[in-house]
Amino acid sequence: QVQLVESGGGLVQAGGSLRLSCAASGSFFRVNTMAWYRQAPGKQRELVASITSGGSTNYADSVKGRFTISRYNAKNTVYLQMNSLKPEDTAVYYCWTMLLGVNYWGKGTLVTVSS
Repeated sequence: QVQLVESGGGLVQAGGSLRLSCAASGSFFRVNTMAWYRQAPGKQRELVASITSGGSTNYADSVKGRFTISRYNAKNTVYLQMNSLKPEDTAVYYCWTMLLGVNYWGKGTLVTVSS
């Protein structure tokens, strides 16, 4: 059973920082690609950043240079460090992975950036 639990969201002023965490259950974590997605009101869910089991990362153009994804396999946790936040970063942020062809999502954590 795969469970993903996000934490760390909240309200922050523009220019501020937040760090999101995603705690994953199961022995799959070390070999799986993990990712963060976000969904703003009225918009489609979009990929923010991903990290492979080997540590290779990929970022959406809109967050490059501001966000950093990382993982700590010993704690089955993936992080998203978000700096220089902008009002347009306001969204629900979801943790994602795939196992045996099945997508798994956390319930999400809300990030609100005020101007």
